[in-house]
Amino acid sequence: MTAEIITIGDELLIGQVADTNSSDIAQKLDRIGISVNQILTIKDEKEPILNAMEQATGRANVVIITGGLGPTKDDVTKYSFCEFFEDTLVNNEKVLHHIEELFKKIKNTPISDLNREQAMVPSRARVLHNKYGTAPGLWMEKKGTVFVALPGVPFEMQMLMNREVIPALKEKFNRPYIYHKTVRTFGLGESAVAQRLEEWEDNLPTHLKLAYLPDLGSVRLRLSGKGENEEELKSLVEEQLDTLYPLIEDIMSNKVQEDDDITVTISKLLLEREQFLAAAESCTGGHLAAQFTTNPGASTCFKGGIVTYATRSKEEILNVPHEIIEEHSVVSSEVAKSMAKNARDLFKADYALATTGNAGPKKGESDAEVGTVYIGVATPQKVYSHKYVFGKTREQVVNKAVNKAFELILQELVKNSSSGKKDGGH
Repeated sequence: MTAEIITIGDELLIGQVADTNSSDIAQKLDRIGISVNQILTIKDEKEPILNAMEQATGRANVVIITGGLGPTKDDVTKYSFCEFFEDTLVNNEKVLHHIEELFKKIKNTPISDLNREQAMVPSRARVLHNKYGTAPGLWMEKKGTVFVALPGVPFEMQMLMNREVIPALKEKFNRPYIYHKTVRTFGLGESAVAQRLEEWEDNLPTHLKLAYLPDLGSVRLRLSGKGENEEELKSLVEEQLDTLYPLIEDIMSNKVQEDDDITVTISKLLLEREQFLAAAESCTGGHLAAQFTTNPGASTCFKGGIVTYATRSKEEILNVPHEIIEEHSVVSSEVAKSMAKNARDLFKADYALATTGNAGPKKGESDAEVGTVYIGVATPQKVYSHKYVFGKTREQVVNKAVNKAFELILQELVKNSSSGKKDGGH
């Protein structure tokens, strides 16, 4: 079972709008055993739409198209459908009634003829009810390929995929099972991990595949399989993972098999232990706290963060001793440790992270070379720091520092994850 995704819109091609629809659709299809072989973005014009549909016919079982169903002149998807399927538009009374009711209830502008024209649909199409918007989805078939047209508005598309498209695909097709398990590693780059696992990967069963998904500071290993029997497939994947763990036990986060962001993993471990994290930042300028708090569960385990960018603010707000800064410089191991310890105490947290460094492009209040960063870590039992050199590009330095800080705190949490709640709560 294969699928192709076609997104339509000049705004996507010029980078004005990010394409989130494709990833969302691909995930939903994958969960029901349909593999996406291609994702294509094209212009709001008939010719590229017709060409893309023609090429996909017979090549894929399912083609999901998003965009171009609106009321304006640049929305030509349903007209392209009519031409491709040699069909004509007809007025759908049910869709028209829905549009009129929608305008009565929630729209702030009068309904226009353009809005009413959205009730015109190909006569042979299966109409997919869009309860959130005025553009219905369309389902049509040709030479064994199902073509589905959906609105480009993400929340409308998602509703239609969940309520209409996925149930219909499950009913129409017999699909294989697809099963993924993901393990996250830290501290080694993609090539080093791949070299370590080369022999193990070469001996995998032919219908299992290992994918390397590198991030800054970590590599996710995703083991995927496809088969007719769900239980047999899951058992085979788990057996292979059992032989993988001994090869990476020094670099993995306690057999975390979820495809989680590192901040989510940290939050879960802190929540399990009823402990809290805080942050004191200088060179990362609040990016560490911002990234951590994008996780919806952050409020359960993050006490707060403070940006002490200037040397004086480190002294006056974080109480870093002036003598330490004078003796060792503001970019130093001693300052990083003092920042971490004092942040832990200030926020009454169990753990704290601190960053101080020179992200560039020029040297600041320290003689440290551009790219030099010290990361301080305070735990319930100790305080320490590490020095890193992350290159010359400011954005890269900041991003690498944030990711390395998360890696360090995760390592501390993993060390003690099997021992339950620790003494904390200052």
